[in-house]
Amino acid sequence: MKSRTLAFTVPPERSGARVRSVLQRELGLSAGLVTRLKTQPGAVRVNGAAARTIDLLRAGDVLEVDVGDRRGEIPVPAALPLDVLWEDEDLLIINKPAGMAVHGGERSGAPTLASVVSAYLGGNTPFHPVNRLDRGTTGVMCAAKTGYMHDRLRRLLHTDGLRREYLALAVGDLSPPQGMIDLPVARLHGRPGSRVSPEGAPSRTGYETLAAGGGVSLLRLRPETGRTHQIRVHLAHLGHPLLGDGQYGEPSPLLPRPALHSSALSLAHPLTGELIRAAAPLPEDMRKVLSLYEIEADKL
Repeated sequence: MKSRTLAFTVPPERSGARVRSVLQRELGLSAGLVTRLKTQPGAVRVNGAAARTIDLLRAGDVLEVDVGDRRGEIPVPAALPLDVLWEDEDLLIINKPAGMAVHGGERSGAPTLASVVSAYLGGNTPFHPVNRLDRGTTGVMCAAKTGYMHDRLRRLLHTDGLRREYLALAVGDLSPPQGMIDLPVARLHGRPGSRVSPEGAPSRTGYETLAAGGGVSLLRLRPETGRTHQIRVHLAHLGHPLLGDGQYGEPSPLLPRPALHSSALSLAHPLTGELIRAAAPLPEDMRKVLSLYEIEADKL
């Protein structure tokens, strides 16, 4: 499994604090992770010696904790090219291709993003996707290299600490050309997918029309929540499904998938505070459709 050790030098103002308190408040470990670490000998150390989570700390003490994965489902590695946009010891941001599922294709023999990332990271590594993309959706996707970092990033989703932008081709002209779609979304019963329903969870998608022509609109979208198929469901409910979305609209001879691309992702690194922005260019299949409709995309 992947190893990862965090270290923290106790400042004077935290002298007298218990190990558990510092692990949770300063290093951001969840209560569940701290409890699990208690059962792993030597996973928590103070000045190089094994420590208990109830121990008191003094100014200048160096607290170390092993947060690497110890267990989890390991995907079968698949050695295929991976378009890496940004990477460090804790995060991996990639440009996902169309037609590849994030999980679940191993039984059919089809490679998944999980299996490709596993091969890239050296195998024997659990996969921790932060923002998931549908099989047909392309673009920026973030994965954590440990369960600890995944938990930290999961808490940032749908906050100012982690924002996502999409580009899409929708059928028709939206009126008004920009706004906020605020409609609850619920999962369908007995089959895959979602729908707008008063019984659903609050769901908000900001949109802006960038260009339009020939009955197709190029949109920039900023989801504020993360319901299953949220963008596709919201636009279809308004009567403007994504081009090529056979599930919520109509299939298109121009595109064999929903015309949706995760164009950018920005986040504040949970450990360093660094502001990271990763972007992926519009894929060639969507550019070809724009060209057919004489919609300018060079400035995207």
